[in-house]
Amino acid sequence: MLDENLARIRAHRNNIHRYRRLLKTRLSQLERNFIERRLAEEKLALDALSAATFPLGFHVSGAPAEAIGVAR
Repeated sequence: MLDENLARIRAHRNNIHRYRRLLKTRLSQLERNFIERRLAEEKLALDALSAATFPLGFHVSGAPAEAIGVAR
């Protein structure tokens, strides 16, 4: 199950990178809207799958590592 979820996460990340690259090219407004919509869908799917696969999360504040006692 974990291997399958990791493969799906990798596929979503690859799609996100592909869509970001496409947005840097010359596109019609219709194509751009479609890709932006697909990019948003992929991000949502990735977030949901990541949360289900790795239910524990860590919140990192904007403070430097030294300020919160984390060694580099």
